[in-house]
Amino acid sequence: MWILFAFGSALFAGATAVLAKIGVKKVDSMLATAIRTVIILIFSWLMVFIVGSWDTILSINPKSYVFLILSGLATGASWLCYFKALQLGDVNKVTPIDKFSTVLTMIMAFIILGEPITLAKSIGITFIALGTYLMVANKKMQQEQSTAGTAGSAWLIYAILSAVFASLTAILAKIGIVGIESNLGTAIRTVVVLIMAWLMVFITNKHGEIKEIDRKSWIFLCLSGITTGLSWLCYYKALQDGQASIVVPIDKLSIVITVAFSYFFLKEKVTAKSFMGLILIVAGTMTLLLP
Repeated sequence: MWILFAFGSALFAGATAVLAKIGVKKVDSMLATAIRTVIILIFSWLMVFIVGSWDTILSINPKSYVFLILSGLATGASWLCYFKALQLGDVNKVTPIDKFSTVLTMIMAFIILGEPITLAKSIGITFIALGTYLMVANKKMQQEQSTAGTAGSAWLIYAILSAVFASLTAILAKIGIVGIESNLGTAIRTVVVLIMAWLMVFITNKHGEIKEIDRKSWIFLCLSGITTGLSWLCYYKALQDGQASIVVPIDKLSIVITVAFSYFFLKEKVTAKSFMGLILIVAGTMTLLLP
């Protein structure tokens, strides 16, 4: 059952990317993220009350609280580092490093959580790494990297930290969510993410732009917030019951769904290299499901 939740997470995450892209055309990305987090918070706590797990909040042990809070902080830290890296460097440089958080998560799951390393997982992680690289690499990136000097290498540090924190998010959540109803665990960590998201907005002085958001952007931001909430609820349910080294790669199949939605609804083209990357990512993920 947890595998179905993992695929559900990928489906909703893929839809989120397309909805968010439409919603943030005229909105600062940090402000849009903070607004979506408000929707996610409302949605996640609504689910807590629907399933009736709110009355168990006082019975959660301190260790779970600590790791759920750390997971939320890791998510916020990943966002901070990612946006800082984008500010200092080119998207074509930052994105490949950030996307390799999937591979880092699998490695951390083997080392920290003690999840078994099988031949299927070894092959799967190799395919996913190669596929991810093909999805984000291009000639422009290679040319810019060959001419970049050491003075402009600060973006690299932030990009690496973004990937590391994104990986820690899943590992810390896996530890913290043990023994807790998954909807409640998601709601608790969302509070932390909300605080960090709005902290980013006020630090960058973007809060004054809220009044400039048009109706269409509000609609798509709210829809993307709902799909993000659904994705997170499915993700942490899958993470609670399944292996992080399998759940995370399945969740990252959202990139396939995003490309498909973008092709049909946004009319974006798919290059031969990107298509080959998609095939490798899907093949690698399916390999992980082998016994």
